[in-house]
Amino acid sequence: MKKILIPTDFSKHAENALKVAAQIARKNNGELILLHMLELPHQGSDAMGSGKNIPEIMFFKNAAIQKLEDLMDADYLDGLKISEAVQFEMAFDGILNISKKNDVDLIVMGSHGASGYKEMFVGSNAEKVVRHSEVPVLIIKEEQDSFKVDNFVFASDFSAEIKKPFQKVVDFANSFGAKLHLLTINTPNNFKSSSTSQKIMDDFIADFKVDSYQTHIYNETNVEKGILNFANSIDADLIGMSTH
Repeated sequence: MKKILIPTDFSKHAENALKVAAQIARKNNGELILLHMLELPHQGSDAMGSGKNIPEIMFFKNAAIQKLEDLMDADYLDGLKISEAVQFEMAFDGILNISKKNDVDLIVMGSHGASGYKEMFVGSNAEKVVRHSEVPVLIIKEEQDSFKVDNFVFASDFSAEIKKPFQKVVDFANSFGAKLHLLTINTPNNFKSSSTSQKIMDDFIADFKVDSYQTHIYNETNVEKGILNFANSIDADLIGMSTH
């Protein structure tokens, strides 16, 4: 977690993500890349190629740069290595492109808070980034003055293809001294016996060095409810999943 990318639209939710990213960077001696995607009016037409639009483009760009510089003066960023970028792209494409170009280790994004099962839907751009990013994405839904992860739930089917991304989960959990809760959700449509589920998890985790972990099998009508209900039952600080 040496390079952390934080997309911002200068909202409160984006600042919540930046505050968490700052805490992670301090803990890991990392650096921050603060990114604003400038989606101009009429983007996708001839806006970028038309000379008459250049003053308008420069106005928006300069305004965004000023906002980034003001944001970088925040007290909670003191002493951290920070770079800034303004990109003329649609948010989803730009975030992924900058992530690859700068070889980032982690993307931290803010999202609107929600309650109940709507928590699974974190916003269109954030959801797209989560699904398509090749690096871990951390979604922050509310302000965290002190970001700590004591209980980290990782929900999975623990198939072989999960092993490669799971090493990043282990690194994150060990870095924060978190207890990793390996979770299998049993549903009526995809039921396995407890002994079968337990063996799958035991065989999976045997290939990794996890400082502290526990395995769990939870029965529920669907996977989403199972993950959220279990996470709430142990007062989890973080939920992790691997996208296929």
